[in-house]
Amino acid sequence: MMFNSLTWLNTRIKHLLAKLIHEKQQQFDRVVSMGDYFIDRWEKAKLLGFGEGTSIYDSAIVLGKPMVGNNTWIGPAVILDASGGLKIGSNCSISAGVQIYSHDSIRWALSGGKERYSYAETSIGDNCYIGPNAIIQKGIKIGDGVLIGANTLVNKDIPSHSKAFGTPVTITPLS
Repeated sequence: MMFNSLTWLNTRIKHLLAKLIHEKQQQFDRVVSMGDYFIDRWEKAKLLGFGEGTSIYDSAIVLGKPMVGNNTWIGPAVILDASGGLKIGSNCSISAGVQIYSHDSIRWALSGGKERYSYAETSIGDNCYIGPNAIIQKGIKIGDGVLIGANTLVNKDIPSHSKAFGTPVTITPLS
């Protein structure tokens, strides 16, 4: 009897999820990870203490307590590592797959676990665009109005009103 009840419940859940996916696909013309169907991006941002109007996809991973300003969009599959401190300004777009770190385990790994992890605050100013799959290393300071290209490894500070592309990163004025 228990097996039949579970089979019925499983079938019902699959049906409801398929209906929800279809409705959201019609409404937004996209299919997202399952958690994003049940958790509102703006509510999640509020729960994390982020600024007004900020949203974060459910598939984003948040370590520690980052400070995020108003009206910032944090896309799917993003990693926000605030274990060493992380500040993200207002009106930023953090694209899918971006990884932002404030620690590393290099010395720990190379010492066979004898050394400690290394931490340094990472910050991103206001009005910044971080392209898909960019990686920002610990301790980096990114100014206001900066454009970071897709797949860029940011391993040095980026001044305000600049664009940064590539690996190694090349910085030019934003025109």
